[in-house]
Amino acid sequence: MFTGRHSSYYGDWYDCPIFQLFGKLLDAQSSLQSCEGQSILRNDQTLTALLRVIPLGGLGEIGKNMMALEYQDDIVIVDCGVQFPEEGMFGVDLIIPDISYLMERQDKVRAILITHGHEDHIGALPFVLPQLRCPVYAPRLAHGLITAKLKERRAARDSIVRPIDPGVVHQIGDSFEVSWFRVCHSIPDAMGIAIGTPLGTVIHTGDFKIDHTPVDGRIFDLPSLAHYGDDGVLLLCSDSTYAEVPGYTTSEKVVGEALDRAVDEADGRVLVATFASLVSRVQQVVDAATKYGRKVSIVGRSMVDTVKVASELGYLNIPEGVLVPLSVTRELPPNEVILMTTGSQGEPTSALVRIAKQEHRDVNIMAGDTVIISATPIPGNELPVSHTIDNLLRQGAKVLYDRIATVHVHGHASQEELKLVLRLVRPKYFVPVHGEFRHLTAHAQLAWDLDVAKDGIFVLVDGDVLELTEDGSHMADRISAGPIFVDGLTTRDTQSSVFKERRNLSKDGVVVVCVTTDKNTGEIVGEPVAVSSGFLDDTETGNLFEELCFSVAQELTDSGTRHGKNVENGAFKAKVKETARSFIASSVRRSPMIIPVVLEV
Repeated sequence: MFTGRHSSYYGDWYDCPIFQLFGKLLDAQSSLQSCEGQSILRNDQTLTALLRVIPLGGLGEIGKNMMALEYQDDIVIVDCGVQFPEEGMFGVDLIIPDISYLMERQDKVRAILITHGHEDHIGALPFVLPQLRCPVYAPRLAHGLITAKLKERRAARDSIVRPIDPGVVHQIGDSFEVSWFRVCHSIPDAMGIAIGTPLGTVIHTGDFKIDHTPVDGRIFDLPSLAHYGDDGVLLLCSDSTYAEVPGYTTSEKVVGEALDRAVDEADGRVLVATFASLVSRVQQVVDAATKYGRKVSIVGRSMVDTVKVASELGYLNIPEGVLVPLSVTRELPPNEVILMTTGSQGEPTSALVRIAKQEHRDVNIMAGDTVIISATPIPGNELPVSHTIDNLLRQGAKVLYDRIATVHVHGHASQEELKLVLRLVRPKYFVPVHGEFRHLTAHAQLAWDLDVAKDGIFVLVDGDVLELTEDGSHMADRISAGPIFVDGLTTRDTQSSVFKERRNLSKDGVVVVCVTTDKNTGEIVGEPVAVSSGFLDDTETGNLFEELCFSVAQELTDSGTRHGKNVENGAFKAKVKETARSFIASSVRRSPMIIPVVLEV
């Protein structure tokens, strides 16, 4: 069965073979299900052995990865990540999963299980833990990064974070036996998770690729995965990010060789921009610096923090004297300096972007500098990355990036690696995870082509609920799983009026209309006054605002509206606002935010 619950499988796409299968199998699924919301019956007895698989983030999108597994009175959660805001999400710092379903069952939540230390897998913990108050189990590097992160947020400081080692079994609640196994990714200590349940084993790969020459020498634990497959796996949840890409993902060793050449050939300083958490890349840069007699300085707080934690835990091997403060590198000849910095995605406030714009306090581009951007732009970030490259080139830097040099490889499995995992595990059911809908669909097609998971291949998105029993599978009612926006220290959902107001401000600006009234009679004193910001140029508002103020005064006079003794008289302000809005809309066809101000004299 290759199925989901999405109408997009039909329509114009129905002629595609995969979608022909969807249609037939969705019909077949309906015959296997009882009425939605009712119990599944066996031998006239209510079936109590029910495992619920509930994606809360990361399915149908990139980021904020989070999945809950629920069996009777126990819930465990795999990962708890953030997503970064898109252009147009004004004032939004981060996006986190909606945990309302978990909050309603807080007494059942036993633990959060972490696969690795990337932000899209751990970044939401400071916001979620104060509400769920459950322990976190994490690989040792992720444990260090999480601990440092929680110290910065007072409400989460008392959270329990327990380090784990691969192969060690943890009993969590009455229903789950959990162990981790090593995978390869773009951060050390990345793990997959095997979750034993009364119905069978659930394998969650986390983010992975199969790299036979990783920087840290720790290869993917394929024997353990094969062992689970031999014993029988109920459900496989596997990384889908690069399911559209044929072949194999390039080894990190190739990047190390490219970086070595770039440093060797550079006549001046070398600046390397990458993800703050890409510890393997830091190690490769340190190795090249040691080989060619250069000193390394870190620019960017997030990378400084990651390097500090990784070094303390032994995940970075930095010879004494190679890593130095930025102040030291200023006194060195350019050909003895390497700067590592954040900003590989063109983030507006990142170090590299500020350097490229000549706005960084401590670092400026010099002619002869070589800048290496060791990252592939995340979808949606292509334009800011391109602008950053252009700005660097204008200042005389030589820029190396993924399109012209092998200075980065991604950390996710391509098709042949995904196929290998599917063949080794041979699950009864399969759910592609971690990816946009097209990635999930491509991964599902791979499983279908391999004739794997014959009992059910489910393409789910956030909020879908898959129920597994001894007798089969069942799609339950959807739950709330929309994005929650972090706005400073406040969280807001998508319906918040604040974001609507910000969008209006960004589009048409704001107009403030000030009306003065007599505090005794409530009558208007003098003419109203209008000012604006982000609306029109001052030269354009002169006559317009004169006519606007006249219109407001006339409407208030003709309607007999008086300002009451309460300065916050709602009716009076509403009349001012509505009159101004109507006048501006008819005059210039714009819809600025209108702020009425009433003064008493």
